[in-house]
Formats: sequence, C-alpha cells, structure tokens
Amino acid sequence: MESLVFDSDDLQVTEEFLSHAYARMTIGSSRPGAGRAKVRRDTMPSVSIDELDLDFDMSYSVNPLGKICLCLMRDGTIEDHVFQGVRDTFGPGDLVSFAPPDLPYAGRVCSARYNITMLDPALLDQVAATDASSPLQPVRLTGHRPHSEAAARRLGSTITYLRDHVLADPTIAGEPLIASTSGQLLAASVLATFPNTARTDPSAQDRTDAHSATVRRAVAYIDDHADQPVTVAEIAAAAHVTVRALQYAFRRHLDTTPLARLREVRLAHAHRELRAKAADDTTVAAVAARWGFHHPGRFATLYRAAYGVGPSDTLRG
Repeated sequence: MESLVFDSDDLQVTEEFLSHAYARMTIGSSRPGAGRAKVRRDTMPSVSIDELDLDFDMSYSVNPLGKICLCLMRDGTIEDHVFQGVRDTFGPGDLVSFAPPDLPYAGRVCSARYNITMLDPALLDQVAATDASSPLQPVRLTGHRPHSEAAARRLGSTITYLRDHVLADPTIAGEPLIASTSGQLLAASVLATFPNTARTDPSAQDRTDAHSATVRRAVAYIDDHADQPVTVAEIAAAAHVTVRALQYAFRRHLDTTPLARLREVRLAHAHRELRAKAADDTTVAAVAARWGFHHPGRFATLYRAAYGVGPSDTLRG
C-alpha cells in the first residue's frame, strides 16, 4: 500500500501537483490570499481513495483515465461538469461517477472538500458479467447518478469504511487477500449503486449449467486456492460456467454464495493456524488479516459462530 500527502498554499505548485496526480488543470484563486490545497491519497492494487480540500476555484480538463472515477462531495460545489454532452453540477452529499473510463470530461471546482475514489474497471468483471449474447463485452456503468439515495449512502459508507479501516493501516491493506476482497467489495457496491450492463438473472443456459458437478468443480477450486486472491469470475472459469450460473448453482445446491464458501474455507485455515500457534508472537489480528479478514470484530463474530469460542481463546489454548 502507498500513501501520498500534499499540503501547499502556492497555487502554481498546487496546479503542477494536481495536473501530475490527476490530469491537466488550471487554477484561479477565488479570494485574495486564499489558495490552500490539502490532498491525501491511499492506494492498494486496483483502488485509490483520495481526500481533497481545495480553498480556491479551479477548472479541469481530463483526458480518459481508464479508471472508474467516483466523486463524493462533502462541502462546496463542482459546477458545469461535462462529458459526452451531459452537463451537471454537484453539491454536498452528492455521489457521482465523473464519466466512463474511456471518455474525457471537464468542469470547475469551487472551494470544495470532496473524496475521489478510483478503481480499475476490470474489478466490475470480477464480480459480474454482461448478457450471454455478448460475453466478451466488459461490464459498464450506464449512468453517472446513483439509482437511489439509499444506494448512494451505502456506497459512501463502503468507501469510508475502506478508507478508515483498511487503507488506514498499511499492515492490513498490504495483505493480498484483503486487497482482493476489498476491491471486490467496492466493485459490487458500485454495481449496486449505478445503472450498469451487468446481467444478474440466470439465463436458460445458466440454469442448465447450475448442476452439482459445477458446484463440485467450484468448491475444489476454492479449496485449492483459498490462500490466494480469488475472484468470482475465476471460480466460474474454473467451473466452466458463467458467473450467473455459478451463483445460481451455489444457491440451488448449498444455499450460499461462492464468496461465502470461500470465506468459510479461509476461516477454517485461520482456525488451524491459531490452534497451531506457529510462533510465540502470533496474534489474532495478524492471522485474521493473513486470511483476508480485515475487521477484527467481524472476524471474532464469524469465528465464535463457527467454533463456539473466540479466536483469542483458541490462541491461548
């Protein structure tokens, strides 16, 4: 995981930094003597979360970033945001997608404090798929505004959670399994928030493919790869079915989901490691993180439900 912190009241230095960190921008102070910029960026594979506090006005013109770029407004406004003929203005509380990853956009920030979350579009393909008639087409967002205020709040909470409980701790964010599950969590939350091309209902072929052999192949893949970053799309490929068929098969035969099964297997590995007490300095938090559990309280709850005791009790013997 990497972090970047910037703090300056020199508009020229700020313009150079923002143009390098994001895209070409032109800054003009909105008030005499005002012009302070504070930026913090935390990153993990395929995801970055930035907090920006800009005490001035600036225009921006951004070439295609190749990233899904989400903006969560806290204070101030972003005005005349334009992409592909669409023009909009954003204020406090708004959560939007700036533009499709392959399109340029432009606008003006007016003394604003906001969050920018960027993620690799391929993450959407790891948790969903398009219609079977065009299986090679990537999943895309088709609207820049959330389909409901409730969905926007849930995505905002997910972003805040990842910022405060995953990226805030380099040890946690540096664990490969946590980076993988966090990226998939964010992607699933984005798809649940914005209109998109993902197909969630199983087709007739998906229902035909959702047999017990599919589940056996998928479970075998999960068991063999639980110690590695694993996506739903990879499990589906190993089972030779679509993501929708895989999810339908798990619901039909096991009354669970592929990722829930993966979590159970990883929990079992964590249980064995805690019992083994591999080293004198073994800690519950370290074992949990190594197996993809980034929230100690949530890990303890899952562990107690599965084994009847807390993880600390197992570690102490």
